[in-house]
Amino acid sequence: MSDYKAPIRDIKFVMYELMGFEEHYQTMPNGEDASQDVVEAILEESAKFCENVLAPLNSVGDEQGCTWNDGVVTTPDGFKAAYEQFVEAGWPSMTHHTEYGGQGLPESLGTVLSEMTGTSNWAWCMYPGLSHGAMKTLELHGTEEQKSTYLTKLVEGAWTGTMCLTEAHCGTDLGMLRTKAEQNEDGSYSISGTKIFISAGEHDLAENIVHIVLARLPGAPEGTKGISLFIVPKFLPSDDGSVGERNQVACGSLEEKMGIHGNATCVMNFDGAKGYLIGPPNKGLNCMFTFMNTARLGTALQGLAHAELGYQKSLAYAKDRIQMRALSGVKNPDGPADPIICHPDVRRMLLTQKAFAEGGRMLIYFLAKQVDIESHAQNEADKAAASDMLALLTPIAKAFLTETGFESANLAVQCFGGHGYIREWGAEQNVRDARISMLYEGTTGIQALDLLGRKVLMSQGEVLRKFTKVIHKFCEANKDNAAISEFVEPLAQLNKEWGDVTMHIGLAAMENPEEVGAASVDYLMYSGYITLAYFWAQAALVASANLESSEKDYYASKIKTARFYYQRLLPRTQSLVTTMKSGAANLLDLTLEEF
Repeated sequence: MSDYKAPIRDIKFVMYELMGFEEHYQTMPNGEDASQDVVEAILEESAKFCENVLAPLNSVGDEQGCTWNDGVVTTPDGFKAAYEQFVEAGWPSMTHHTEYGGQGLPESLGTVLSEMTGTSNWAWCMYPGLSHGAMKTLELHGTEEQKSTYLTKLVEGAWTGTMCLTEAHCGTDLGMLRTKAEQNEDGSYSISGTKIFISAGEHDLAENIVHIVLARLPGAPEGTKGISLFIVPKFLPSDDGSVGERNQVACGSLEEKMGIHGNATCVMNFDGAKGYLIGPPNKGLNCMFTFMNTARLGTALQGLAHAELGYQKSLAYAKDRIQMRALSGVKNPDGPADPIICHPDVRRMLLTQKAFAEGGRMLIYFLAKQVDIESHAQNEADKAAASDMLALLTPIAKAFLTETGFESANLAVQCFGGHGYIREWGAEQNVRDARISMLYEGTTGIQALDLLGRKVLMSQGEVLRKFTKVIHKFCEANKDNAAISEFVEPLAQLNKEWGDVTMHIGLAAMENPEEVGAASVDYLMYSGYITLAYFWAQAALVASANLESSEKDYYASKIKTARFYYQRLLPRTQSLVTTMKSGAANLLDLTLEEF
């Protein structure tokens, strides 16, 4: 069942009424090309492509999956034609630098477009989506020759990119990787090793695939300090820029997966493949973080996508499905029962999905705006502030939005009842597709350690204080605004508590470092709830000023959803404080034998 409709009205609300993208874009390079009229026309065209081309292929990709035959991977029916249409329309080049063939529009606009492609068909969108990280890595760390050879083709969409990190014996602990690189006489490198879980590692959509690969040089230091980064193309480029001879890299097999069947997740074998060093030797992990940070934001977007898709599917079903009578009286007198949307518990599930989807959109678009500023702002102080915001909020967005996206996908199945468990409606596919998001680019636990250990405690709370100060200023500016007092007062209290809880954990960790790991996931989720509360309060402020407009129902819905979030979801922070403060002992007291 394909019923995706791009949420254009809410996208415009976040972009223009909440985040001020119209004014923001005028401060960006080529900002005159990103007027609101132009951007809205782009959004409408993207919506048509997503609704009419990609969404109908979502179930096709799930049912057919990808096929492997002697190293050749074939994507599901319709995927290749959709990609050709995508490239022909110029979508891959939309937000990339003009000197490499891009159209020069702001990167944040690309995030908005990715939301639509991802929600309509996540498995398909991963093929062009993985290229963004490869392009970002080349832009920042590649030589001019590498950029002219690879970046132009990636921007055009003729070639796609991957990131090759994981090996069978090491996942997150990349310091253990064994793939080796030995220098050739011509200055290139011979890359040998096997990488697993490589999304879009092999396929039939593009004429070439550019792998960004971590490997170890002979004599390199042990651990993460001895990792280098390489470009390893499927086909070696010819002098004229076209594809030349086949490189010694091949897909050994496809992973059998729980979900995202339409995307090829590959075991990639590098058998003396020719590669080219990116950046300095033994500094590959530093360069790779460019790719990984881009991918973490992309995975946060996946959480939003599954929440939005689950909400749209279950909302349509709940309006149509009739079962039982409402306790307050008959709502559908011409039928034998009332629509299930009349029942409070169904509304609880729908509103939870709605609050996480719309709140997640606010957070992601805010981060996309910070990416713009960090990349292009003329003022160094503005760049530094944006960088700090990204450092703190990226792990929160990645982990919190994927956890709540999965929760939302499951609630959608629950709204359908037994029908949600069968394939016909697509709700169970959404759950299976969503599950990987909590594992991609570092699990929830890894993101939590990054947030609490590296970003917050290692900075002695400075990075956190920069964000809590923003929230404090908002609360102070609106403390006398009766229209949103129900949001401002609890937000101010939680904002103060956030600092107090952080100090409590920090002091406990001075006595026992294990306290960081014991509290970290609860701390991240706690931080996520407060972060979304801030954006919902902002949304309520904007909405309260427009309740007499011609779209008063839309704005009233915003305030009511904010109220639901504050009264039904935000109180989860209370139990998280209790579990965080319970300490590490209840996790570590059991001996191995007692397990």
